[in-house]
Amino acid sequence: MAELLFETYGVPSVAFGVDAAFSYVYNQQRGVCDKDGLAICPGFTTTHVIPFADGEPAYKGSCRTNIGGYHITDYLKQLLSLKYPHHMARFTWEKVEDLKMEHCYIAPDYASEARLFQKGAKEAEDRTRCWQLPWIPPPAEEPPSEEELARKAAIKEKQGQRLREMAEAKRSSRINELENELNGLEFLLRQLEQVEENDVPSFLSATGYVSKQEIESALLKVTQSLRRTKGEPKGDQAEAEEKTDPASTEKFPLINIPDNMLTPEQLKEKRRQLFLKTTSEGRQRAKQKRSESELERERKNQQDEEKRLENPELYLGQLRIKYKELAEKVEQRKRLKTNGNNTNGNNTSGGVGRGERLSAAQRERMRLLTTAAFDRGKGEDTFGAQDEDWQLYKLMSKDNDDDEEGPDQDEAELTRISSRLQEIDPTFVPKSELGTSQPVELPRFRPLTKEDFQIVLGVERFRCPEILFHPNWVGVDQAGLDEMAGVSIRRLTPMGQGVEERLTNSILITGGSCLFPGITERLEAGIRMIRPCGSPIKVVRAMDPVLDAWRGAAAYASSSQFPTQTFSRADYYEKGEDWLRRYQLRYTL
Repeated sequence: MAELLFETYGVPSVAFGVDAAFSYVYNQQRGVCDKDGLAICPGFTTTHVIPFADGEPAYKGSCRTNIGGYHITDYLKQLLSLKYPHHMARFTWEKVEDLKMEHCYIAPDYASEARLFQKGAKEAEDRTRCWQLPWIPPPAEEPPSEEELARKAAIKEKQGQRLREMAEAKRSSRINELENELNGLEFLLRQLEQVEENDVPSFLSATGYVSKQEIESALLKVTQSLRRTKGEPKGDQAEAEEKTDPASTEKFPLINIPDNMLTPEQLKEKRRQLFLKTTSEGRQRAKQKRSESELERERKNQQDEEKRLENPELYLGQLRIKYKELAEKVEQRKRLKTNGNNTNGNNTSGGVGRGERLSAAQRERMRLLTTAAFDRGKGEDTFGAQDEDWQLYKLMSKDNDDDEEGPDQDEAELTRISSRLQEIDPTFVPKSELGTSQPVELPRFRPLTKEDFQIVLGVERFRCPEILFHPNWVGVDQAGLDEMAGVSIRRLTPMGQGVEERLTNSILITGGSCLFPGITERLEAGIRMIRPCGSPIKVVRAMDPVLDAWRGAAAYASSSQFPTQTFSRADYYEKGEDWLRRYQLRYTL
């Protein structure tokens, strides 16, 4: 700095000083502290302790810690950002600095103060501060007026009337179409009765129908559709016709007639009747099978309900055991089928071969195929040389896979037991849902309130300034304020007897970070813990901890002896910058 000032800017002379020393001398002249004492200055980035002897600073006993107001603000900013991450943009450096100077304090006993907030006592509520962020309440939703309700009702009624009119027009158009089709079919039947028997095939080919029964079936369908469209009540005959499949009421006279006795048109009609009869019978069988399965299911459910009513706990336990066995069985079968598609950790085929994935019948077929040739050729592969060898495939085809029908039955039974457990046990979760990740339920929308924009300062008020006494909380492995005072006192002990008592009897704290409430009492209690019992300890605060350093330096610069105690430009060129390092400032004001 001297090189910059002298060589670049041509400054005639320079005097260097320490802010804590200037503040101590300024307060000493006003009777706040004695000539012998300690100046403790927790500043912005560092904290200094400078002992004074006979009014002059003894720099050989001073010490420094890299902790200050900057670290307190940064620590408070981090805590608030973690506590309120959705308001992180609000925590600017300037605002956190204001919160620190306005609300933070030094706790007399940190542990007991923290226990108060942990218990949620009344004292903790009194010491909690709240910072309200800008918040605009949402506009209150007013109920609609009677005129608005009437207007909406009129619009709704108008729209409903329009839909009803459209539906009625569509219904009328459909009725007209069905009536026209019905009249056409009736007219066609009347004409068919007047046609001679030999001219019937040619007449039907011109109309697009194959037989009279087909026309009658189409007439029946159109009649039923027309009745449903008009909304007419069903009579007994209509219900019987609807319940009975039209294909089942049709007569199939050509089925039992040999083909050589039929004409080509009749052969075509016979094939159509065979198809209709087969389809009708298939539908009837499927319907009967469904009804039988439903009856069997109802019977099982009734039996299960009787067992449950007799002993609910035993029934539930047995049902869970059965569900577990079936689930393991189905899972094992699926695993055997798909095991070969998986790979192990070496990126090779799975450890289970294809034979293990096959069913019992399939494994038996493989055994027959692999042993047939050697059994016949006595070690030589001559399988297929004779026609009888190929009868082996017919033998294998007769072996139906009885075990292939099992998986469908097991899965159906597993589904039935699972649905039954879900009905009677609300805590039951199907096994298929356990392996899959449950869908995360989105939080319900809640309108923001005034409390959502409040920043509550509780433990943070005294936790952040506590790093002045415990710098290791923020990763600074150095001593706190009270320990630093003890270090400076021990360094000046060889100066003579009684020095320690004179130093502790006048301890001045200065600097911006000593403005926290309670720091004087806390520092005095900390120093008393490291001093012998009965030692005089007096801690005072500077009159203006922020500006007393500037006032002391201004008084020093305005004194008449100031020019004789500066380091001039001539001294710099003559003695060099090394001499400046040994320069000692004496505050002879």
